[in-house]
Amino acid sequence: MLEDTKVKFYGTTWCPACRRAQKKMTDKGIDFEWINIDKDMDGREYVMKINNGYRSVPTIVFPDGEILVEPSTNKLIAKLNSLK
Repeated sequence: MLEDTKVKFYGTTWCPACRRAQKKMTDKGIDFEWINIDKDMDGREYVMKINNGYRSVPTIVFPDGEILVEPSTNKLIAKLNSLK
């Protein structure tokens, strides 16, 4: 899969919402790039830029340009279902 067509998942290892979203994406077979904003400063800057200075995670960027920030389970599943 080409890099620019992969979902980008910005999160942290300590975030329960990140673990939940990762599990849903893995269960659905969605290939994604994991970016740990605790270790990746460029990723942290990007998340803060699009979230008005906040390190809101998960921030999930889809190839179609849609960005979900701290999505509910239902909203995430609806988006993942639209990818198939």
